[in-house]
Amino acid sequence: MIGKLLRLSLGRRQLHTIISQEIIKPSSPTPSHLYTYNLSSVDQLAAKAYMPVVFFYPNNDNSNLTSQDKARVLKESLSQTLTRYYPFAGRMSTPITPYVDCNDEGVVFIEAKINRDLEKYINLSQLDKTLDLLFANDLVNYKSPSNTSLVGVQFNHFACGGLGLAVSMSHIIGDGTTLGSFLGHWASVARYGSTDHQEVFPYIPHFIQFPCTDSVQPESRAREVDHTNVISKKFVFPNSKLSDLKKLVHKDINPSRVDVLTSLLYKTAAKAVVKRSGCFKTSYIFMMVNMRNKFVKKLPQSTFGNIALVMLVSTDKHTSETSLSRVVEDIKKTMSEELAGIQSVQQIGEYMKVSRSNMRNQNNLAKVVNGSYWCSSLCGFPFKKMDFGWGKPVSTNLALRSTHKNGFMLVDTINGDGIEALVLLEKENMDIFENDKEMLSFCQN
Repeated sequence: MIGKLLRLSLGRRQLHTIISQEIIKPSSPTPSHLYTYNLSSVDQLAAKAYMPVVFFYPNNDNSNLTSQDKARVLKESLSQTLTRYYPFAGRMSTPITPYVDCNDEGVVFIEAKINRDLEKYINLSQLDKTLDLLFANDLVNYKSPSNTSLVGVQFNHFACGGLGLAVSMSHIIGDGTTLGSFLGHWASVARYGSTDHQEVFPYIPHFIQFPCTDSVQPESRAREVDHTNVISKKFVFPNSKLSDLKKLVHKDINPSRVDVLTSLLYKTAAKAVVKRSGCFKTSYIFMMVNMRNKFVKKLPQSTFGNIALVMLVSTDKHTSETSLSRVVEDIKKTMSEELAGIQSVQQIGEYMKVSRSNMRNQNNLAKVVNGSYWCSSLCGFPFKKMDFGWGKPVSTNLALRSTHKNGFMLVDTINGDGIEALVLLEKENMDIFENDKEMLSFCQN
C-alpha cells in the first residue's frame, strides 16, 4: 500500500500519504492454553468504540536516531510488547463475540507522511476531522464499529521533521488504565530494549480469568452523535488554583483535585443550560470510576480489561443556588453508596446491567441521556510522559468521539503543575460556559 493517497487535501496540496503498512506480530507465539481470552460482562457492556490518543514529538531530540530508526525501534518493541499483551494481537470474529481469538494475527502499523507542520496539530480541536487522518484505518471512536481489530498504530512524519504516534485501542478489550499500562510497557521496552528490564515490571499485565459466557447484549450499531453543533475547548487549571478551589469545600469531605474540578465543570455547564433556556431541568453526570483500588483486595493498576464502573449522579436543585461544596458532597455520597459491597468485576457487571434495566423500565433513559454529562479522568496516567527513547511528547491529543454531546475529559498538564480539561458542549451552551466568571477565576491566565 506504499504511496496510497487519501482524498483529503489542503487546497491543491495532498495532505496525507500512506508510505507503508505492515502487520506487527508478537515476537514469540502465544502459548496454546492462552488462545482464548474470555471477556468479562463489563467488557461486553463497554462502548463499541476506540480510544484514540496521539503523542507529538518535535524534531529537536538528541537521540541521533533518524525517523526511519525510530520507526524500526517502535516496530521491534511493539512486537516484544505483544508477547505480554497477547489479546491485542488477536481478533474478535464479530463485534459481540464474548471472547478474543488470540491467534497472533497482529496489529496494523502504518507510516504516513503529513504535509503539514506538527504545530498545526498541537492545538487542533478534538472534533476536527483532520485529526482523524493521524489514526490507522479510521480506528477513531465510532468510525468503524464493525471492525474486529483491537489495536491500530500510525506513525506520522510531519513536514517539519516532527513525529506523531497515534494509537487506538478498542474499548471492548480495556479501559483507559489498560491503555495507559500498555503504552507505558511499550515505551519502556523501546527505551531499554527488553521486556525483562526492571523499568517494565510496573506495566506487566495482570490478567483475570473469566468463564466463557454468552454475549450479554444484542448486536447493535454504535450510535454516532452529530457533533456539528458541538464545540470542544481546553481549559487549564493550575494546582495553585485547584488548592484554592478545594478550600471552598467543607474540610470533612476531603475532596481530591479531580473531585472539585469535576464538580465545578458540571455545575458551570448545567448553570449555562438554565441561563440559556430560562428554566431548570434535572441534570445528571456519568462518572467513570477506576475500581482497581476500590476493592478490599486491591488489584494492580496493570490489571487488564475494563475494571471501571459508570456511576450516575443526579442534581435535582437549581445549579445557580447550589454551592460547589454541595455538588462535591452529592458526588462523594453517591459514590460511597453505590460502590458499597462491590468487590469483584462480576459485581460491577451486575450493577451496570441493573442500572440500565432500571432506567429503561422507568422510561427515564431518554430524559437522562438528554440532560446528562459524562466525565472521565486520566490524571495520574503516564500519557504525558510517554518516552520511547527520544524524549517526552510536547503535547498529546485525544481524538474524542462520544455517544453524548456534553462532557469533560481531565488529563495532567505536560509540566504536571495542573489539570487540563477538555470540555465538549453544544455551541450555545459553550458561549455561556466559557464566560462564566467563577469558572474562569480558577483557570490559568
